[in-house]
Order: sequence, then structure tokens, then C-alpha cells
Amino acid sequence: MTDNHLQRQKILGVVAIAFFVTACSIAPSSPPKQLKSEPNSVSIPENPATSQANPQSQPAAKVENLTFSVPAKFQGKTVYKVQPSNSDKVIALTIDDGPWPKTTLEMLDILKQNDVKATFFWVGSALEAHPEIAKRVVAEGHAIGNHTWHHWYRKMDEATAKSEIERTAQLMYKTTGVKTSLFRPPGGFLNNGLAAYAKSQKQSVVMWSVTSADTDPHAKPQAFVNNVLKGAKPGAIVLMHDGGGDRYRTVKALPEMIRGLKQQGYRFVTVPQLLSMEN
Repeated sequence: MTDNHLQRQKILGVVAIAFFVTACSIAPSSPPKQLKSEPNSVSIPENPATSQANPQSQPAAKVENLTFSVPAKFQGKTVYKVQPSNSDKVIALTIDDGPWPKTTLEMLDILKQNDVKATFFWVGSALEAHPEIAKRVVAEGHAIGNHTWHHWYRKMDEATAKSEIERTAQLMYKTTGVKTSLFRPPGGFLNNGLAAYAKSQKQSVVMWSVTSADTDPHAKPQAFVNNVLKGAKPGAIVLMHDGGGDRYRTVKALPEMIRGLKQQGYRFVTVPQLLSMEN
């Protein structure tokens, strides 16, 4: 009895070891299934410090790296419009303060339907909150500019101005692979330290020559359309917004704005494309 009992224990032990070895050889195939079921598990860092400390927090697959540079004559300069060669009827739509939920997505749909490329000036804090929208903007071929982290108007010292711009630039790159030399100061304020820092980095401070005035709380969408169609000129830079508040009126105005400009014979270019067309 005792010998049989010992022999049975040995057999059970061998079976248990075989099972354990087999289980270990199968285990590595299971993690990929978990990764596939969690497409959003790799997210944008909450802040630059986090992204530096944890490289694995960066997206596993980025849009191909892009650099929106500017011609030498516009480096460290303020630009309101461009004089295109042969008075070519080109115009650049610029969109500030996003990426923003709902509004940016709706505007992207309209731009895509009309085969129009625009230039988006991003606020860093909005980018941090909506990285997935930012990735779509870049993937669909639009140009990107820096619009600071907090969208502050107040006067700031050089260190603060640097942080506002560089923190946003860093997150833009980590999120989308984009580097840009386009900068727009919030509110168009040129004397609060931001534009000076941007120019010191040979960036182009991009202003505008035509505003939709879509931040006017009392205006109707048709007023935005009229403002742009009346102010349009070859080489113009148009200002509108997709973020910073409820921009449903801008979304409503955009299709008619595009249609009206096309009827006037304009074709749409990004700001980098426009700068390259200067006489």
C-alpha cells in the first residue's frame, strides 16, 4: 500500500510540472489581446514633467513628424497678410483656441467636405484635455500654430512667456509629432512679452487682416460671413475660433463663408503655404 501510494504521488507530481510548463509557454500570447481591446490605454501625459519621467506614456504610433517652418524673411517678424505673386487669389483661414470638443470636430467635418485646409492655433491646456482631437486635425492635413498654454493677456516676464510657449510646443510634439514656427499671441496682444519671446526664437508672429468677429456675443452667424466676404483680399489671413466657449455660431457660418469665398474666386491655403507665396 505504501509503495503504491508513493508511486501515485510521483505520477501526480510529474503531471503538475508538465501542466505548469505548458501554461507558462502559453501565457505570453495573452497580453496583445488586452492591448487591442484598449485602444485608448496609451494617453497623452498630463503635463510635460510626466512625459519626461515616463517615456512609455507617449503614443505608440504617431502621425509622421511634421515641421511647419517659415521662410527666412518672416522669421522673427509679425505678419498680418501676404502679397502673393501675381495677386493670386489665395486666402488662409485660421482657427484659434482649440482643440475643443464638438466644435472642432464639426469644423473639421465641414473643412473636409469642402476640401479646405486651415491653420489651427492651439492652446496648450485645451490640447492636454483633447489630444485625440488634435491628432485628427494633423492627420487631415491642417497646419498648426502655438497659442500659449493658458491664453493669458497680462504682461509677463521672459521666464513666464517662455514657459507659456515652450510648454505648449513640447506637448504639441509629444501628442502629434508636430513642430511649428507659427505663433499667435492671445487677444492679439503684442506687448506683453509673448511676441518678444517668440521672435527671439525666430518664430513668425501671425496676426490677421480679416476677422470674422465671432467672439461678439450679440452677432448672428450671417454677420461673421459678411465680415469675411467683405474683407477678403488676395493674401488675407482670416481669424475665427473653435474654442474658448460655445462656438456653434461659427460652425453655422463656416459653410456659407467657404462657399462665398469660392464664388469670389478664392482658393484656400494654410499659413505656411501663404508665407511661401510672398513676392
